[in-house]
Amino acid sequence: MVRYKGLGAVPTSGIAKRGGPMAPLGGDPRLVLLFSGKRKSGKDFVTEALQSRLGADVCAILRLSGPLKEQYAQATSSDRVQESVSRKGCGRELAALLLCYSHIKEHGLNFQRLLDASTYKEAYRRDMIRWGEEKRQADPGFFCRKIVEGVSQPVWLVSDTRRVSDIQWFQEAYGAMMQTVRVVALEQSRQQRGWVFTPGVDDAESECGLDNFGGFDWVIENHGDEQRLEEQLENLIEFIHSRL
Repeated sequence: MVRYKGLGAVPTSGIAKRGGPMAPLGGDPRLVLLFSGKRKSGKDFVTEALQSRLGADVCAILRLSGPLKEQYAQATSSDRVQESVSRKGCGRELAALLLCYSHIKEHGLNFQRLLDASTYKEAYRRDMIRWGEEKRQADPGFFCRKIVEGVSQPVWLVSDTRRVSDIQWFQEAYGAMMQTVRVVALEQSRQQRGWVFTPGVDDAESECGLDNFGGFDWVIENHGDEQRLEEQLENLIEFIHSRL
């Protein structure tokens, strides 16, 4: 058992340890900031603003949803082709060609469109949540390990931390180099940015998993006051520079 700030005592089984067989494959960061917040709270806006000021050579934005969406798009595309192959009785060689063709022609899902904030992503969000939960149940660190592979910048901004298990994994892997950042926004502000409550999404663990997490290291208020947001970003940037 390990005691983490805001977590209390938690089991470490299944969490990758540095130097172990499931250790992260990225570099050695000076600082790892885990950002969390509700939909349309402005997590991406804040992390992109930080990166633009720090520079892409110093700061990397890592998205846990990136490998989830990519793997989901590929799995969905593969499932559709395999279903077609089984129905038509094609051989393995033809099945492989059909699979490549399906990716190129986007017969499955479009990975790049799943990354943006479009209605395309929203149409598949609930099924992605379900698929992602199945992957996490089998391997809690699956998506965490994916995003740190090959990252060389000294500052990492994980823009979409959603679960206690995500924080546990990064805490176990990077210890004192990790801090948590909560981005908050009034419901009215979120609605103005296009948020609409969606059953099965806004009441799922992917949105509510950190609602009762205590002791965020930083809280960024993003209610629409640009001057107030700027002051908070400057404070965070000053802290980041102190770690470089």
